Amino acid sequence: MTHYVALDVSLRSVAICIVDDNGDITLEKSVNAEVEDIVQILRSFDGEIASVGLEAGVLTQYLMYGLQAVGYEVVCMESRQVKAALSAMRNKTDKNDARGIAQILRTGWFSRVHVKSMGSHHIRALLSCRRAVLNKCVDLENEVRGLLKIFGIRLPSHLEHSVFEEAVRESIEVDTALAHALIPLLEARGVLYQTFLVLDRRVKTMARTDALCQLLPERSILGGGSRCGMA
Repeated sequence: MTHYVALDVSLRSVAICIVDDNGDITLEKSVNAEVEDIVQILRSFDGEIASVGLEAGVLTQYLMYGLQAVGYEVVCMESRQVKAALSAMRNKTDKNDARGIAQILRTGWFSRVHVKSMGSHHIRALLSCRRAVLNKCVDLENEVRGLLKIFGIRLPSHLEHSVFEEAVRESIEVDTALAHALIPLLEARGVLYQTFLVLDRRVKTMARTDALCQLLPERSILGGGSRCGMA
């Protein structure tokens, strides 16, 4: 008899429910949200597993690709549909949600969601890190601008990141007390900016070798303007 495995995934744990073709529950377990723990339960189960289903979430890629690597057919379900189906349940628990997901998987009343590759998420991680560092750099620049205004020092509204520190130092070099306060902030901002440049070069190198990016104009790939290109 064919069986269907449902995973109700939270950040730390996974509720597992296995049902047969008739919808009868044959196994229920709760394990850590680790591929190895889930695989151990599935391999110990004495029955044919048709597919493993889970709804889209934070750990989708990790669990889906991990289970696929050991040979299981994994289905990622559209989370809004699953939520709508489970909303009719009176007792909202991980165990009951896993039961509901199992029945949805068995009946086929769901839309399958495409899951991005791990390679895509590696690219996204690099871009996210780059933007996070740039945002912190901009935050410090804005803080410096605000402090300088108190003393009547107004920096140009459009100032490239690469010359920001030099412009500020020139503005405060005659005020020892102000320099004493702002120079450590400039040094911290400088470290962030150098980190951004490292990440920015990695992004641009990746863009130059990407087949899809080569279809875009060079300025679109490498960026331009005073806000550090691809920001």
